Amino acid sequence: MSETEGIVPAGSEPWEYVLHIPHDLRAVTVCRRTVRLVLTMHGLIRLADVAELLATELVSNAVRHTKGPVALRLRMRGGFLRVGAWDADPEPPVPPPSAGALTQLTHLEEGRGLALVSSCADLWGWQPLARNGWRGKYVWGDLHAA
Repeated sequence: MSETEGIVPAGSEPWEYVLHIPHDLRAVTVCRRTVRLVLTMHGLIRLADVAELLATELVSNAVRHTKGPVALRLRMRGGFLRVGAWDADPEPPVPPPSAGALTQLTHLEEGRGLALVSSCADLWGWQPLARNGWRGKYVWGDLHAA
């Protein structure tokens, strides 16, 4: 039996994974690798590079700029993969610069995360969200899977 035998094709049933991570930048690597594994197992490897980028930027922003718990969420529904990060800070994210300004940010180490998300995702956004007694926000990017 091959390793990929029995894998459900991408367009079928909706699914969701949530990974609660420690407030530690090393967890960003765990998230990135988890995204690739989940997408490979669901036959969506073609989305892995961009989905990894979204997860990396969203989770690293949550860990760097907030205190408290953080979670990565991957959800496939209706032909879209949503990559999102929840954190315990209810303040809205700082809006990203325009796509044209992104080229001016390439030399910076910080400050370009949401600009990359905005440029690479088909749609992105955020919403206030409470979980387990914590108030916070959920920032996400959608990728069309078809």
